[in-house]
Amino acid sequence: MNLAVNARDAMATVGKLTITTANTTLGEDYLKNFPELSAGDYVMLAVADTGTGMSDEVKTHLFEPFFTTKPAGKGTGLGLATCFGIVKQNSGHISVHSELGSGTTFKIYFPRVQSALEPARVRTKSAEVAGGVETVLLVEDEPVVRELAAFVLREKGYTVIEAVNGEEGLLSARRHNGKVDLVLTDVVMPVMGGKEMADALRASHPDTKVLFTSGYTGDAIVHHGVLRPGIEFLQKPYMTATLARKVREVLDEGLVASS
Repeated sequence: MNLAVNARDAMATVGKLTITTANTTLGEDYLKNFPELSAGDYVMLAVADTGTGMSDEVKTHLFEPFFTTKPAGKGTGLGLATCFGIVKQNSGHISVHSELGSGTTFKIYFPRVQSALEPARVRTKSAEVAGGVETVLLVEDEPVVRELAAFVLREKGYTVIEAVNGEEGLLSARRHNGKVDLVLTDVVMPVMGGKEMADALRASHPDTKVLFTSGYTGDAIVHHGVLRPGIEFLQKPYMTATLARKVREVLDEGLVASS
């Protein structure tokens, strides 16, 4: 999705987005520049556009968190960093070929699974996830993710306060006339991250519960201090039912023991 969004933004008026998949075998000659990979069978996913293309300077910073060439307010610089993390987490490789005025092609290689497929299981209708009437402070810098999460939580009956970063989240909590029962926050955000905001908020609201989310892999966010015992965490991307279930689970923690 992130690659498709970037391709769309690179094609200002009209253009063509091409998504290709193929089975391929990578030999030693191709892999000599990529020591993290082994020779063998891979599945290739290519996402190509006919957009503006990128300079060599831009390509050197492409997968760095918060690096973006988009105007202020149009991008966070986390899309390609998230793609990079997903690919690496699954033992794959991502590369880019792009020239100014000639479009861009991203190629992703995942190790091919050789084991036989298991027959699909018949899905049974899952039990309805309980909602609630608590107040949730939702802090998320990606507009699409924030809007979806807010919609899901409001549909479940929660009061939702939205904020785009940690600094705005703190201000929103202080302005709220009432209790904030749960903070649902992304970990890595510009201006102020989720962990810093949560620590500041709980200093004055110790009863407020916190649920962290992130699209980064565990290794990439461990230095933010959120992957520790007792800290609640939800990996992105998540299903809407998973989000609702996890929010209810965190809110209910300790209620039986204290009753």
